[in-house]
Amino acid sequence: MRPHIIYLNSHDTGRYVRPYGYPVATPRLQQFAEEGVVFRRAFSASPTCSPSRAALLTGRYPHEVGMLGLSHRGFSLTDPHQHLGHVLQSAGYRTVLAGLQHVAEDPEELGYDEVLPVSSHAAADVAPAAADFVAGEHEQPFYLEVGFFETHRPYPAPGPQDDSRYLQPPSPVPDAPETREDMAGYSASARRFDDAVGQVLDAVEEAGIAEHTLVICTTDHGLAFPSMKCTLFDDGIGVMLMMRGPGGFTGGVVSDALVTQLDLFPTVCEITGAVPSDGLRGRSLLPLMGGSEETLHDAVHAELTYHVDYQPQRCVRTDRYKYIRSFRELDHRILEHTDAGASKQYLTARGWGDQEQEAEMLFDVLLDPHEAHNLLADPGHSDTVTDMRARMDSWMRETDDPLLRGPVPAPPGANVKGAEGFGA
Repeated sequence: MRPHIIYLNSHDTGRYVRPYGYPVATPRLQQFAEEGVVFRRAFSASPTCSPSRAALLTGRYPHEVGMLGLSHRGFSLTDPHQHLGHVLQSAGYRTVLAGLQHVAEDPEELGYDEVLPVSSHAAADVAPAAADFVAGEHEQPFYLEVGFFETHRPYPAPGPQDDSRYLQPPSPVPDAPETREDMAGYSASARRFDDAVGQVLDAVEEAGIAEHTLVICTTDHGLAFPSMKCTLFDDGIGVMLMMRGPGGFTGGVVSDALVTQLDLFPTVCEITGAVPSDGLRGRSLLPLMGGSEETLHDAVHAELTYHVDYQPQRCVRTDRYKYIRSFRELDHRILEHTDAGASKQYLTARGWGDQEQEAEMLFDVLLDPHEAHNLLADPGHSDTVTDMRARMDSWMRETDDPLLRGPVPAPPGANVKGAEGFGA
């Protein structure tokens, strides 16, 4: 019996949920983690929404599939048939979408047999629709993609459980009354997400299909706070990734292997028997579960090209080091790339937006986990700089990164700054 696949995705959550040690009230995610597998060092391929999701759902880097910016701003997949929906549909799966997908303006392009009607992409509307589908009769294996708006801004009003007096803002953000209140809003949004996940998981249990259903729970990138989302720091590309079901994803296992969301596509294909086209960049996670391998990658990569503005950057991260290269000189932050909120307002009022952006950065993420000390000019790290530059160049050549040929223009009609002349 081929397993059902349920892919639960949230917006802008990073790793700020209870199973990763943060004091955010997400009891259903905690229960899910204790029943499945938690990947502590999982990374997305981009710190922005559509590129990250496109990479996960094609198994290729955003620049390889045309998703160099946001789908609602004019970017699209070069070949929608590379999407997991089409691949599983061809393998005999019924493919269904509930809620947000953020890869195509028209979800019908992506290979869904059915798009469930929902009033909005809020968790309160999406979860019941997904749960009702799970509870129905299924004559063939299904792939159900469930996308929640949460934890994207704007955040809901905090409740009694989200008392800002006793909350700590994310690590890149200073501790102040304003930022604590901002974190209270995130906490309220995360609770809504957690409740929705619980509804879907309850439906799986009640339908009696838990043993035959692989559930994947992840997010697109880091929190929508300053120095997180839309950056290539670990706080921008570090994501929760939890899985439960066939393939050995059981037992409350915690994995410290360095993995990328691009590994999910080959994992799903191996479990379902689906045959993808050539060119997948990730590796199946199953060897980690079977114990035949302890590691999959000696490095992972991520990229940023367009968001609201043009900010081309690439990075390579190993167990010990992170190297980031910018391909556009800036003497300031692009403030539009940080979502509006109390934390952004607090920092920009104190000069945060006027800080110059360094063109190249090397961090020892073991001794400097907050990526605060650029070691690029440190003579003691010259060999590491040479190695990381070589890794970056090799990856860009292997994947035919368009930045190798100069500035990358946006598609005609795209709603972005920097599309003409690459100006700020």
